Amino acid sequence: MSVIVAKGIKKVYNPDTIPVHALNGVDFTIEQGEFTAIVGPSGSGKTTLLNIIGGLDNPSDGYIEVGGQDISKLSDNELIEFRKNNIGFVFQAYNLIPVMTAKENVEFVMLLQKRSQAERDARVNELMEAVGIADKMDKRPSQLSGGQQQRVAVARALAPKPHFILADEPTANLDSKSTSNLLDIMANLNKKENMTFVFSTHDQRVIDRARRVITIDDGVVVSDEVKKSL
Repeated sequence: MSVIVAKGIKKVYNPDTIPVHALNGVDFTIEQGEFTAIVGPSGSGKTTLLNIIGGLDNPSDGYIEVGGQDISKLSDNELIEFRKNNIGFVFQAYNLIPVMTAKENVEFVMLLQKRSQAERDARVNELMEAVGIADKMDKRPSQLSGGQQQRVAVARALAPKPHFILADEPTANLDSKSTSNLLDIMANLNKKENMTFVFSTHDQRVIDRARRVITIDDGVVVSDEVKKSL
């Protein structure tokens, strides 16, 4: 089942002054449960594309459907609700809330969803164990290493049981061991919970682990490879 459909996606910044064409007509579909990397050189448009899929940015032209929903037609409030219930984000900069503990960061979206305390506790415990930092529950971000912060960010993204995980350069600040561990965690959770993972990356370590690689350059798809095996 196609859960992400992009047709003719274009994005132009500063159209009335000095236009910058970030995307020039992108077409692809992504199926439920895929583990996909969107790759390309800096400035190729991959982060812009990920932001459009996640409803953080709007296309200048074209059609984007996520989970059967034409998100370009949603109001700002509807987009917030859609993201809250359907999409988990993992950012290069982690974006953890500094005054909150690791546990509080992970359960934050579930609080917004009005999940019960018992459900929040069970989910946080499950995920913190899965990402290997169950002993860091009460630590604030400043007390964690970069790899540990990224694991908290992954747990936070997975906590509300979204249909999609969008990860923008999630390994850029991690060493080889932390990257390998993080990708193991994501791959295992992808298989266990059948969540759809889409990465924006130039990290060869991520590309090697992806089961599908979509390459964009100058704002267009130049190749789309589905690997037979890893």
